[in-house]
Amino acid sequence: MIKCAIIDDESLAIRLLADYVQKTPTLELVGKFNKATQALPLLQKEEVDLLFLDIEMPDLTGLEFIKLLKNKPLVILTTAYSQYAIDGFDLDVSDYLLKPITFERFLKAVNKASEVWQLKKGKAEQEQSISVVKDKEVKKEYFWVKTDQKLLKVFFKDMLYIEGLKEYVSIYTVHNQRIIILEALKNLEESLPCPPFVRCHKSYIVCLDKVVAIVDNHLEINKKLIPIGASYKERVRELIER
Repeated sequence: MIKCAIIDDESLAIRLLADYVQKTPTLELVGKFNKATQALPLLQKEEVDLLFLDIEMPDLTGLEFIKLLKNKPLVILTTAYSQYAIDGFDLDVSDYLLKPITFERFLKAVNKASEVWQLKKGKAEQEQSISVVKDKEVKKEYFWVKTDQKLLKVFFKDMLYIEGLKEYVSIYTVHNQRIIILEALKNLEESLPCPPFVRCHKSYIVCLDKVVAIVDNHLEINKKLIPIGASYKERVRELIER
């Protein structure tokens, strides 16, 4: 469930949005406020995923309030004034609802925010599941990754190599399996024991135990030739010659 709060100085607007939230199964309303300052204690003590935030309010406007937040939740702006749209998107809000707000337009904004929330939630769970091996005396045999709406146990001994694809990585295993997860290659590199895992290229991490040959500037693993980047060559050679 996405925990949400409503901040609006108009009681009728709060009632309408609260009704829309109640009709939306993925949302849970945890607070309603007439002033932005009233919402601060809630945001400080409880995790709120999504704010429905009015702009024109007394004492503190919605845009000023966003700038005050350190751990900013997803924000959907609600206002009767279209001239604030550019300001809102400059603050990286999820969407901008112009009053009067229809339920159809409300759902469209919620679905958009939900996609971002799911992505962030999945990444956070994945970071918690990966055991960072900092002490080389600690021998961890596996780690957990989130993929296809489930947590998957991946054993180090089964991993052949890892390929980075911008914000995602693909883990290739001895079982002809390709596991795609949302993670930066650099973060994953820090989570793996070295040796046997070593970064050999800006886009690849390999398991040295699975290397069967060195062909020119490539490592052969499971009939796949993986390039050795110039800046990684010395480190790879050092580990291979141990």
